[in-house]
Amino acid sequence: MDLYDNKSKYKIIIVLVALLIGSSSVYYTNLIVNQLAQREKKQIELFAKAMQSLADQDNDENINFLFQEIISSNTTIPVILVDENGKPTLDKNVDMPANVTPRQKEKILWAELEEMKQEHIPILLKSVNGKPNYIYYHNSYLLSQLKYYPYVQLTGIFVFIALAYLAFSYSRKAEQNRVWVGLAKETAHQLGTPLSSLMAWIEYFKADPKFDHDEVIPELEKDVQRLEMVTTRFSNIGSVPTLKGEDLYEVVQGILTYLQKRISTKVKMTVRNRLVDRPSVQMNRYLFEWVIENICKNAVDAMSGVGEINVTLHTTTDHHIAIDISDTGKGISKSNLKQVFEPGFSTKKRGWGLGLTLAKRIIENYHRGKIFVKHSEPGKGTTFRIVLNEKGQSIPEENAVRKPLQELTNLVKIKSILP
Repeated sequence: MDLYDNKSKYKIIIVLVALLIGSSSVYYTNLIVNQLAQREKKQIELFAKAMQSLADQDNDENINFLFQEIISSNTTIPVILVDENGKPTLDKNVDMPANVTPRQKEKILWAELEEMKQEHIPILLKSVNGKPNYIYYHNSYLLSQLKYYPYVQLTGIFVFIALAYLAFSYSRKAEQNRVWVGLAKETAHQLGTPLSSLMAWIEYFKADPKFDHDEVIPELEKDVQRLEMVTTRFSNIGSVPTLKGEDLYEVVQGILTYLQKRISTKVKMTVRNRLVDRPSVQMNRYLFEWVIENICKNAVDAMSGVGEINVTLHTTTDHHIAIDISDTGKGISKSNLKQVFEPGFSTKKRGWGLGLTLAKRIIENYHRGKIFVKHSEPGKGTTFRIVLNEKGQSIPEENAVRKPLQELTNLVKIKSILP
């Protein structure tokens, strides 16, 4: 549990360790690169001194011969010898295309020479007649490879880590889904036996004349129906639910009416319908009611059984249907806003912290919608928003109260006309 509860800290530690390993690798490789670069420079200087020494003993023509012979032992470092006018006269290990013409070769050498001038300071080489010559050179191909190797290596490591993380994350989510499905199926199965027994007992009591006018029997029937609905919910969690058109206002009003009789009498629940013509919404009624119930029960707990829950049906700026559920509870701290939908998160002493996780799964996975905390202020309350993909239109807020009053007035007028 410590690992799970502090996973953010462990992730930071892992990232820091990875950065430390990566930076150490880059530093060590750069250290080796610098040492090899110094070695190659000294090698070219040694060649230059040998050529200078031998050339001083003979004549100017030995420069060409000695350049080819002494530098021949170098098979990796590109080298160009230029005269006193800066014109390339000899080259070694410079990449040349096959069947290159003299003019093309000269052009390539000039281009290579410009790059060499930017890379290293030339080595001075004097000929017999006293005219200066210069040796320009590139880093060897091996040195260039070694220079960029750690970055290629780190890129490969990070790509591998990213792919491994995605694979493990997908595997973990798949495992969680299997756990959810197994738990849901088992719960539905376990509820089946006592539910059948309760239904049999109700039929037994209804058959007894002594209970003909007992008010307990209808309430028991309501609770049995409620258990049947809970069983259906868990069964639907374990499979892809069927969606069908439902009156959103009727569904929300129905679940709130049910909850109002079973929560604190000091909690007032209201529904404001700002939707035009009460549109039909594609949903699984049992699961959607479960979402509303979970959010409302959390709100009741947040208010300690005293306060108001206001549900508003309207449309968003892009005309998607939205349900805002607001309470007057203690609110959610900023540090907990990102965790409210995570499995196991709960600020209550009792409960498993699965209600909002189930709500998120039902809305986003099954109804292809969104659910999030729209607003929360400690000490003042929280507003959850559910957004569905269905399109709709809203009555302007200033007319939201007038419409039901107008409907009530029209109804009174109609009744006064009827005999």
